Amino acid sequence: MVNSKTCIIDNGAYTAKVGLSTDEAPRVIPNCVMKAKSERRRAFIGDQLKDLKDASGLFYLLPFQKGYLVNWDIQKTVWDHIFSPDSSGINLNDANVIITEPPFNFSTIQEGMMEIFFEEYEVESYIRLSASKLAAIHYANERENQVSSCIVIDMGYSFIHIIPFIKGKYIKKAIKRIEVGGKVLTNYFKEVISYRHLNMMDESYVANQIKEDVCFVSENLHEDMKNAQKKGKDRIFTEYILPDFSNVKRGYIRKPEDVITDQQTVKFTNECFTIPEIIFHPSDVGIKQMGVAPTLLESLKSCEEYTHPVLLSNIIVIGGCAKFKGMKERLFKEIRCLIPNDLPLNITIPEDPISYAWQGGKEFSNFPNYFEMTVTKAEYEESGVQAANKFELFE
Repeated sequence: MVNSKTCIIDNGAYTAKVGLSTDEAPRVIPNCVMKAKSERRRAFIGDQLKDLKDASGLFYLLPFQKGYLVNWDIQKTVWDHIFSPDSSGINLNDANVIITEPPFNFSTIQEGMMEIFFEEYEVESYIRLSASKLAAIHYANERENQVSSCIVIDMGYSFIHIIPFIKGKYIKKAIKRIEVGGKVLTNYFKEVISYRHLNMMDESYVANQIKEDVCFVSENLHEDMKNAQKKGKDRIFTEYILPDFSNVKRGYIRKPEDVITDQQTVKFTNECFTIPEIIFHPSDVGIKQMGVAPTLLESLKSCEEYTHPVLLSNIIVIGGCAKFKGMKERLFKEIRCLIPNDLPLNITIPEDPISYAWQGGKEFSNFPNYFEMTVTKAEYEESGVQAANKFELFE
């Protein structure tokens, strides 16, 4: 079988990263259906949101809940849009498909996905992998020594997963999950803005944009709290110009030289760094779990002690929350305090942590034994969903 056409789908709970193995980079498409107050008769699927003039008061229909695919109608609508001739131009008929799934995915979801791709889209071959596995593959290929042992911290929309890999295989008992992700941060940010400034409880889309623009991870929380209360040049202060969807389509941080006329603004101080603090202290919002650093240490304890130096030397952070400024420095500081001084520590955050796993899928599609690991159309027609049992041999 010749690997002529492979489609990689990093099917995240917030965005789907989709592209062919011949593409340089994937298309990043919102994995949802949206309805707007301004256009009640039309639903906007995925990246159709760019056609919407007024994005205030968006109502989201999400295929994922709590990190797992539960609404098949919404997901199929998004996939049909992505693979329509007018959208991406990707025809899945007779294509090879690599798709991602969350760790410990339910067997019913796995079977449903396989049935859709073989029976609805008539793909030639199919394989499902976790985004962390693809990230580990890409990380190994980027290193000169082709290191195949690492820890992947996947800061996604619904969860943070910490997954150690030893010689390319994940250690199942060491996988840890924190029930904090981009969705929790955005929802908490909405509450804070609504309590302190103006009501944005129905403005998830705008609040998420503000979070992405103004928030950063504090390297010294107590010092930054003091600076936020100061007056003068050293004060931590950000003035944000809100979109009116007429003159300002997307909000932005006001610069000193910007002239304000009729635009509405919000002034932020400690909100900029206390929101991402939930990643390190989930108990701040009532989630009774440890932060990312002590959870990583617990994951490490589940691995053989001789693997600790190589794992700590190769920590890779992916996902949307990895884009917060200061994340690498704070993680290093937190983890360094918890491990012995004689152990090495190196943390890598890619330039594009969102599409990093997709790039790993692109490299995986060129493995010499790629088709040995996939389920082909002939195998599916013979054995049905039971053909997926072969995936366990390569995990």
